[in-house]
Amino acid sequence: MFKTARIAALLLLLILAGGKTWFSQKHSTSWSVPLYVAIHPASGDNSTKTNRYIERLRSSDFEAIEAFMATQARTYGVSINQPVSFYLAEPLAEHPPAQPDRSSLLSIMLWSLKFRLWSWQTRKNSTQAGADIHLYVLYYDPDSTPVLQHSIGMQKGMAGIVNAYGDRRYTGKNHIVMTHELLHTLGASDKYDVDTGIPEFPEGYAEPEKQPLYPQRYAEVMGGHIPIDANTKKMPENLRQVIVGWHTAREINWVPDL
Repeated sequence: MFKTARIAALLLLLILAGGKTWFSQKHSTSWSVPLYVAIHPASGDNSTKTNRYIERLRSSDFEAIEAFMATQARTYGVSINQPVSFYLAEPLAEHPPAQPDRSSLLSIMLWSLKFRLWSWQTRKNSTQAGADIHLYVLYYDPDSTPVLQHSIGMQKGMAGIVNAYGDRRYTGKNHIVMTHELLHTLGASDKYDVDTGIPEFPEGYAEPEKQPLYPQRYAEVMGGHIPIDANTKKMPENLRQVIVGWHTAREINWVPDL
């Protein structure tokens, strides 16, 4: 009986959170006012170096993403001067739920519900509780954790988990990953092959009409990499080497449906 009541309570919380999410999603791609994005930092490895990095973070550290979104929006005729505004929340008291087994659809679905509930409960007590989008950024020392887990952005729940490096040398690459996951929360889809990471043509190319096609000069933000040829790619260094392509712009309502 207790278990049934507990499940019912969890479902009710998700329904309430889902109602707010629906309104947030409609608002998020109207582009009538700036979107309020909260960054919730946490130390993924609890190292002294990473903790020191987080202590020095400021909201101004994310201005490059704000500028990138503003520049790209103008390319598509979006009139708002600043599409997104970033604010730094206090460090997380606990980490998000561990990522699921990606080979199991059921595990992914259960994790999604668990993460959305965790996010809803976490943001309630945050100094940035009123944000439209919440990005939970787990920082790691690149010297001890050179390879990071896959980051996740979810439109349902308007939240994402970003695995990033707690080192100023990686600021540009961190910004690319944050922007990619931010756009996931707005409805943008991945545009690369999940097995190889190679951008898909033409959706995942920044300049699909370029002649000669290779090498590409930029990465499409949801394609993730710069195609050097049909089977070779490289990671951009910063957002100056990244473009929001037409297909992504359409997904986030920068280009109206035909």
